[in-house]
Amino acid sequence: MKSENLKIQAQTLLAPADIKINGSNPWDIQVHNPNFYQRVFTKGSLGLGESYMEGWWDCQALDQFFDRLLLADVTSKVKIPLPVMLGLAKERLFNLQAISRAFEVGKKHYDLGNDFFEAMLGKSMAYSCGYWKEAQDLDSAQFAKFDLICKKLNLQKGQKILDIGSGWGSFAKYAAENYGVSVVGVTVSKEQLMFAQEACKGLPVEFRLQDYRALGEPFDHIVSVGMFEHVGVKNYTTYMQVVRRCLKKDGLFLLHTIGSKQSSYGTDPWLGKYIFPNSMLPSLAQIAKSCEKNFVIEDVHNFGANYDKTLMAWHQNFQTHWSRSQSDTGSRINLISSNLSGAEFSGYKSAPGSAQKYGPTFYRMWEYYLLSCAGLFRSRDIQLWQIVLSANGVRGGYKSMR
Repeated sequence: MKSENLKIQAQTLLAPADIKINGSNPWDIQVHNPNFYQRVFTKGSLGLGESYMEGWWDCQALDQFFDRLLLADVTSKVKIPLPVMLGLAKERLFNLQAISRAFEVGKKHYDLGNDFFEAMLGKSMAYSCGYWKEAQDLDSAQFAKFDLICKKLNLQKGQKILDIGSGWGSFAKYAAENYGVSVVGVTVSKEQLMFAQEACKGLPVEFRLQDYRALGEPFDHIVSVGMFEHVGVKNYTTYMQVVRRCLKKDGLFLLHTIGSKQSSYGTDPWLGKYIFPNSMLPSLAQIAKSCEKNFVIEDVHNFGANYDKTLMAWHQNFQTHWSRSQSDTGSRINLISSNLSGAEFSGYKSAPGSAQKYGPTFYRMWEYYLLSCAGLFRSRDIQLWQIVLSANGVRGGYKSMR
């Protein structure tokens, strides 16, 4: 089919969302390469994302573009390309989150460089949704989230806490300093491990480079923030069984996770290839199913709308420090990590840990990632849940915190 016919077809699909091709609104797309239409119709979201990375199209406000696209349910009207269907079948058939693959996301994503994430995440070094109920800025929203978790778990001085997916040690540090607890954190990222160990020196906190399935010792309470998205549906029950065997009789488990409105068995092809390999979002039904015989679900708190604000704040930091790096190459935070320098970055084609530089392709990829996700949360297409679970039910009932 000629590109002009495909363009007409694309504009017809976009019309209900009030998105125009080469229009003047900030959410309109500007197409620079006529092959764009064929690529998107044959490769779906993977083609859309890759063509943006390569400069085939632009949009002044990607977050608004995706918000409108999803509110109008445009994606449901597009036939799923065969390569995408085959990819979904692969994810359904195979356990892409098996132990042998557990450390891939650490090497590919979380090990990009601590200076890079410091520039984007701010003082809190929290890579998950902030709690903006009373917060006015990113850091206060993240520390409010930490405090909310501590209160929901009713942390008491002297207790021992397990943090599954401990990241850069932010929650562990906050809980140890403000609630007098000791913490064991596990991560699959070497860079996170090194940063967390340095950040928590002198505190009763231990960090391990370890897959969650290797855990076995008892803890008073357990928390997992932004890690369950890497577990995979084939491992949900195993995950809950691991948590159950590590949780003391009267302990609580708080699960903080992004979630999908409906059950699926895979992730978006572009996101899986370029950002979070072997990831998938759980549904409430899938989480509840995995809790059977393991937990009582005490509380479910959805504040997914807060993730829009969080992502836009990350994007602002990313843009600010990127611009600074272009004008001040001597800046400490110049988006050139101490362990990533040299040849221009190009879509993760180099082996993890090899010398790479954040170049124009990386910039467009990361911008697309942050702003498309902001649009997803703004449209309420995906959610953020904090779920509190107990082993045997809280006597007299659990007192919900908001």
